[in-house]
Amino acid sequence: MRIKVVKGDITSLGVDAIVNPANTHLVMGGGVAGAIKRKGGKEIEEEARKYAPIKIGEAVITSAGKLKAKYVIHSPTMKLDFKTDEEKIALATKAAIEKAIEFNIKSLAFPAMGTGVGGIPFKIAAETMKNEILKYKNNPNAPEEILIVLYSDDAYKDFLEVFKDVI
Repeated sequence: MRIKVVKGDITSLGVDAIVNPANTHLVMGGGVAGAIKRKGGKEIEEEARKYAPIKIGEAVITSAGKLKAKYVIHSPTMKLDFKTDEEKIALATKAAIEKAIEFNIKSLAFPAMGTGVGGIPFKIAAETMKNEILKYKNNPNAPEEILIVLYSDDAYKDFLEVFKDVI
């Protein structure tokens, strides 16, 4: 497994799947979810909502609409109360990777899970995500490439610092 930390727009990547840090009702309002819906089309949300509600620790996969990616993996980091924490971020990261394994996804892109609406500091989210991702490092069925895609300079700097020993 190759892990890369990159600065950019997750909605513009031509990977097998991107991760939407969703809410349990799979309503795609703001943050990364809103950006995915704006760029990929409302059909992504319509498809996802057919599975709602789901629990934190579960994930669903949908088409990616007009995005370059093939799929969107919707993995909740919060309920509709918009509160998250390290445990929820860990469960969401794990659920996304498990769904990627189930669908034989080879390249998977994550945003900074739980840092937008959820308000978790970048370094805490980075440590939590890194710990979960590394559990799959030697799993032959795991994605061959995992990208952590950061939109802001601050997020990029903090994630790069946390992941520097594994990239």
